[in-house]
Amino acid sequence: MERKAGMVPTVERFVCPGKGNGLRATARISRGQLVTSAEPLASCVSNKRAREVCHHCFTRQETLLRCSQCKMARYCNATCQKQAWSGHKRECKCLRSLLPRLPTDSVRLAAGLIFALLNPPKTVGNELYTLEEHESHLNSMSEQKKHGLSQLASMLELYVQQEDSGMTQEMTSALPPSCQDPLSLIAKVTCNCFTISDGELQEVGVGLYLSLSLLNHDCQPNCVMVFEGKRLQLRAVRDISPKEEITISYIETLSLIEERQRQLEEQYHFICHCQRCNSRKEEGFMLSGEEEKWHQLKVDLPRLEGLKTESNWAMLLESCSNLLSAAGAEVPNENLYKLRVTDMALDAAIHLGQWEEALRYGMKTLPSYRLYYPDPHPVHGVQLMRVGKLQHYLEHIEDALDTFKEAYIIIRTTHGDDHHLTADLRMKMEECRQEIEKQQSGRH
Repeated sequence: MERKAGMVPTVERFVCPGKGNGLRATARISRGQLVTSAEPLASCVSNKRAREVCHHCFTRQETLLRCSQCKMARYCNATCQKQAWSGHKRECKCLRSLLPRLPTDSVRLAAGLIFALLNPPKTVGNELYTLEEHESHLNSMSEQKKHGLSQLASMLELYVQQEDSGMTQEMTSALPPSCQDPLSLIAKVTCNCFTISDGELQEVGVGLYLSLSLLNHDCQPNCVMVFEGKRLQLRAVRDISPKEEITISYIETLSLIEERQRQLEEQYHFICHCQRCNSRKEEGFMLSGEEEKWHQLKVDLPRLEGLKTESNWAMLLESCSNLLSAAGAEVPNENLYKLRVTDMALDAAIHLGQWEEALRYGMKTLPSYRLYYPDPHPVHGVQLMRVGKLQHYLEHIEDALDTFKEAYIIIRTTHGDDHHLTADLRMKMEECRQEIEKQQSGRH
């Protein structure tokens, strides 16, 4: 196959039996290797992160400059703001006209796609997968879901018309035929966009990456996606043979088979038949313990999620603590619902600055993370890093060094040597070594 600009020549497009289009390796790919990287054709910071993430470089900052016109876009500094203006100026006008209303992330992303295609980057012609070819799945959607997307499509029309009523025809003609209907465009965006996350895997935005929309799902994939800003990096987490399909996970895989199947069918309109879904060996661990005890944890999870969304950390920590005490030893730590509650207790304790309690909860999660996120998995690596930081802060220096070392082995593979998270871990390990040396020299 002809080499395409922007794509590493170790991948090619192919038709995968039973799945449709996909990507596969053209040569051997080693574990930890960067398979490809890509910038989005369009992207936007999530509304819920709008006040804490730069809208140009997608970096988290405590203090950001706000656009004086739309009052929404925020930037690290004047340089980021200036560099963003060519892409932001159309969005800025649309946002101003709708104040105080704020369009959803998918509407802003779809509008960003329209604006991008009015002046497309040169690389668009070299993509392995065109916007025209992206699936909308409208034919397989329920009427209820179509109705929800229709409302978003109406909002999209209203939103882009604010830019310039005379430009509506120009905007429409910039889109491929199957995308000129707002409903079809919104459907394609919602089915094919990627969540952009920071180094610690927290959502910061959404983006559309044309060629990488070819990637198919597996609940035990051979690749993972990480981001530097909004640039997507695809890395192999195990050795991949020539002609082997390259896969990622579309969803958080720490869930029961039925939950994963339901989410994949509702959001992506297919039923997963991967090896993990055909095996139920994990389910015994996830549902271990006395059902009467863990059922209450399951029932209370939506309420706990609500407290987390509201940032009601004190109430969340108290609720988690009471539930975990009631579950007791009859429900082991690897039970799925106990693990989720323990993780929320960890988050709450960190936000409240209760470091010793946070460390206690964090330590309880690690054996389960090792079980459910086989190495090298970025989620396990990030959890180890969180626990290591707590150990370091509480001056458990030798324990912290061991935890950071374990995290480093994983993160170096999943994020690469040059990623800022890998650099942070190297720095943390060096700090621990210096502190241990200082302690040892002080004893002599």
